[in-house]
Amino acid sequence: MTFRLGFAAAAILTSSVFATTASAADCSIDVEDPFELEEAGVNALYDCIKDAMAEGYAKEGDEIGSTYRSWTVTSTRPAVAGPHGNRFLQTFANDIAAEQYLKFEEEGVVMPVGSVLAKESITINKKQEAKVGPLFLMTKLEAGGAPDAGDWLYGGIQPNGKPMKVKQSFCHDCHSGWADQDSLGYPLEEVRVSN
Repeated sequence: MTFRLGFAAAAILTSSVFATTASAADCSIDVEDPFELEEAGVNALYDCIKDAMAEGYAKEGDEIGSTYRSWTVTSTRPAVAGPHGNRFLQTFANDIAAEQYLKFEEEGVVMPVGSVLAKESITINKKQEAKVGPLFLMTKLEAGGAPDAGDWLYGGIQPNGKPMKVKQSFCHDCHSGWADQDSLGYPLEEVRVSN
């Protein structure tokens, strides 16, 4: 079964349409530019793919991949923030990170050691099909734990549950653009959850 989501159709879809777990291949959109989807269309797309995402990330038994959905969600819906390959992103913060992260401060941010952020990603291919992207991870280490990366450890889990090979400098070169925010890129303002 294939789900075609247009602006009008997405607005009238009920949650019962998506009650059955869909594979990622079953979730597609019917608009030229997926990043112009209205909120209802994005929510319908996420409802269609979210179970496949969680199952994939947990497939190999990774602790974060198996538990991140019980953490604090930091946005009202996935959104495209630019980095991470123009994917729809939804960020979760563990208990240590949540209070500070949800302030969305722009200066003087210092995340507590042990903070972990898990960022789900959805890719839209040329056939307008939604595909599960990597689960991107950031873990705050003790001072000196990763001095060349602001004491952050970057990582990820592939859609099949296997760990991603991540070059720390590649991730940190981008994240260092938010040095005053302790290297944090936040969700778009219009979708941020208030603290």
